[in-house]
Amino acid sequence: MTKLFDGKTVIITGSSRGIGLGIAESFAGEGVQLHLVADDEVIFERAKRLGATPHHVDITDRRAVADMFEGVPRVDVLINNAGFERMTPLVTDSEHVEDTFRRVVEVNVMGTSNVTRRSISRMRPGGVIINTASIWGRVAEAQFDAYVASKHAIIGLTKTWAKELGPMGIRVNAVCPGWVRTEASMRSLGLMAAARETDEDSLLKDIVAGQALSGLMEPADMSETYLFLASDRAKNITGQSLAVDRGEVPW
Repeated sequence: MTKLFDGKTVIITGSSRGIGLGIAESFAGEGVQLHLVADDEVIFERAKRLGATPHHVDITDRRAVADMFEGVPRVDVLINNAGFERMTPLVTDSEHVEDTFRRVVEVNVMGTSNVTRRSISRMRPGGVIINTASIWGRVAEAQFDAYVASKHAIIGLTKTWAKELGPMGIRVNAVCPGWVRTEASMRSLGLMAAARETDEDSLLKDIVAGQALSGLMEPADMSETYLFLASDRAKNITGQSLAVDRGEVPW
């Protein structure tokens, strides 16, 4: 334990699996009051294992988010990690695709805003907000327009909130993960491979070959970046979007 966060209250959305769970596991050993938020029942088992407080909440539901914060009087670190990633091809008349587009934006943008708005009144000077964006928040991928647009929006929100909350002593940054072995990214890999009429292994090999450092990241590989940005060691960093992508995208 580094004692950098001892006694602080940390909220992590989208923390039942993937990158969010990896972040939660790292903070669990830091002496924090940990609150884990996700829209699935698995969050209860995850929270019990990590000694955290679980919240089964759909972050797009403003009333549910407000109710959740009734039991959280103080927030020192908010990590907006919850996200929804699906393919939404433009060249289609499918109502399902239109509904999916709406849901992606609702979760990734409106949901992030809902949670953040409720957190601000509970934050003191020194508070930290970290948003999970994506390298697709700087570049693009065909047929993922809703997800790409939402992650561009997260970077825009990060810059705007940093300006607005700076006078309150609150820092806001974003992390832009590259390819990480998560359920969501592997699902997208399969969809991309099918669209390109290739197999997943070949596509992943091409993706990894485009990185400056070889290899596919695991969720735990992301944790140290969040710990750093949440700590006083990053006290002069705000409004930034930090890529952790093994050198895939030139910034």
